Amino acid sequence: MGVGAFICVVAIGNAGSSGIEKQLQSLGDNFIWIEAGSRARNGVRYGARGDRTLVLGDATAIIEQVPLVKTMSPNVDGNVQVIFEAENWSTRFRGVTPGFLQIRKWNLRLGTFFSDADVDGDAPVCVLGQTVVDNLFANQNPIGQTVRVTTMPCKVIGVLAPKGFSATGQDQDDFIVMPFTTAEKRITGSFWLDDIFCSAVSREAMPEATRQITALLRERHHLNASEDDDFNVRRPEDVVQAQLATSRIMTLLLGSVASLSLLVGGIGIMNIMLVSVTQRTREIGLRLAVGATEGDVQLQFLSEAITLSVLGGAFGLLAGFLSSIAVEKLFQMPTQLSASIFTIGGVFSAAIGILFGFYPARRASRLNPIQGLRYE
Repeated sequence: MGVGAFICVVAIGNAGSSGIEKQLQSLGDNFIWIEAGSRARNGVRYGARGDRTLVLGDATAIIEQVPLVKTMSPNVDGNVQVIFEAENWSTRFRGVTPGFLQIRKWNLRLGTFFSDADVDGDAPVCVLGQTVVDNLFANQNPIGQTVRVTTMPCKVIGVLAPKGFSATGQDQDDFIVMPFTTAEKRITGSFWLDDIFCSAVSREAMPEATRQITALLRERHHLNASEDDDFNVRRPEDVVQAQLATSRIMTLLLGSVASLSLLVGGIGIMNIMLVSVTQRTREIGLRLAVGATEGDVQLQFLSEAITLSVLGGAFGLLAGFLSSIAVEKLFQMPTQLSASIFTIGGVFSAAIGILFGFYPARRASRLNPIQGLRYE
């Protein structure tokens, strides 16, 4: 029961950690997010994007002057109505550069992405998220079709591979992507950036890259030491890493609680063996009298304890496997079994037999042969 409970609980915890790790992988390539707006400035507290402070020159300076940043994409976004024939869908547009795909680790399902030439020429082209495709085109092929983004005709050249919902429950596929110059000149009518997306050269370089970006932007925005940043630099990976660490701690905690039943099982084995020693005192005395050594008797009872625990462990491994399947089927709770879980369960089982079988075996081996022969 102890081994089965341990395997089932750890399988549930592993499934949760695996889900968070997938979210971490889908966030982006060492993703650093610079957002316009300040939290506090001149005594007035702003929310995110409460102040228009980022321009294209800031984005260009980052990629040119921060060597720890390998890819950069400016971003302009907002809400928009997209119309195709008789269908329409309220979604979010995002104006970026081709580097967006690499930064956010996004793949294309259909078609192609726009090029740098499209960005330079303010081309009215767009790439759709899967949710937009599902609501506008149903079973039609969207590639080559023309949609209206507010009043702007826009040619669909690609469809992004779906990512599903984020950790916060947001649909990551409900948006359209276009060149940021197109978004600025044809939709927003401004030259401000809402965000700058960056990709660091490595995960280890992210903290230093963040520090250098902050220093560069403060210098460009002429902020003195007493003034707060008029931008927000965020690393979404840090939030997911914290969730992952919490999930692993909870798995360890639940596994530790389940392991208590292994301890109880070990105590049961010890009690059984102590009773066995008492009931087989004459047998032990006889073996010692005809020449068995203390080591022989100790090995006999220790092997019996290990056999009990290994048999219990084998049934426990089977119980853990079946209970994990039952939990997934009955409660719709994902589980993830692995060879390491079964290995740990088996090693635990054998260790319990050795640990709790040693004392009864030691006690049996030190029995006086004369007292054993006289025992009734």
